Amino acid sequence: MTDKKTYKTIISVDELAEHLHDTNWVILDARFTLDDENWGQNQYLAGHISGAHYANLATDLSGTVIPGHTGRRPLPPIEVFTNTLSQWGIGPDTQVVVYDASGGLMAASRTWWMLRWLGHDAVAVLDGGWPLWLASGNSTDTEVPTPTPAAFVAKERPDFIATVAQVDNVRQNPEWAVFDSRSEAGFHGGGIYHDPVRGHIQGARLADRANTLDSDGRFRTPQALRQHYTDLLGDVPIEQTIFYCGSGVTAAQNLLAVVHAGLGNAKHYVGSWSEWITDPSRPVEL
Repeated sequence: MTDKKTYKTIISVDELAEHLHDTNWVILDARFTLDDENWGQNQYLAGHISGAHYANLATDLSGTVIPGHTGRRPLPPIEVFTNTLSQWGIGPDTQVVVYDASGGLMAASRTWWMLRWLGHDAVAVLDGGWPLWLASGNSTDTEVPTPTPAAFVAKERPDFIATVAQVDNVRQNPEWAVFDSRSEAGFHGGGIYHDPVRGHIQGARLADRANTLDSDGRFRTPQALRQHYTDLLGDVPIEQTIFYCGSGVTAAQNLLAVVHAGLGNAKHYVGSWSEWITDPSRPVEL
């Protein structure tokens, strides 16, 4: 790399602007909304950070939904995602930066987590995302770049993932913590739902992913986040902590914030609520 510093959690708009034309950097635009799955790509075509490729949550960052078995956003097969990353030009030494329009919530943190799941640590979420990039007066582009393919080498970290069986096994174990990353309203069955059953996994606690951000849409300081999670976890070690959400996307915001706080790697129940409820025998509560 032209700069020996590696960004592994978040990166500021000023830092990205300094490296905008570095040849060994790849920028991904992960803007998305659940209400209109074409919105993110349309926004990307209307304007994006120069050189960015569009990372589509529905097609690039998710696998095939199997009704009655998977959640709404299962992971793609490793070989498929590896090929996608290679086509974007991401190799072993590439610095990746990913952004969205929601401070990382949709779906930049998911992209960050997926790269780390496959062993690539040089990936960071743009702090403040697209809104702060615009507000800072940085330039945008409508040109869709042609990537130079690279050879991404996947080194899966299976311990990053919690299966539905593991969640069921530890959800009421006091030595473990299972956290629902949705809002308090969603946790208790209120608000807008994209699933046919309301509530949360019995035994789960609440860790609203929005509490990772300040009012300006940027991440809270590592010190503030460390205190936030210490208060939530008590004596439970981060290695025995599992985060989930509705579909397996916004929980990644907590996973990123935990690493940014210097606490280590928690586990991600990717299937999340939308997988949990495919079996009516799995206990739920409001």
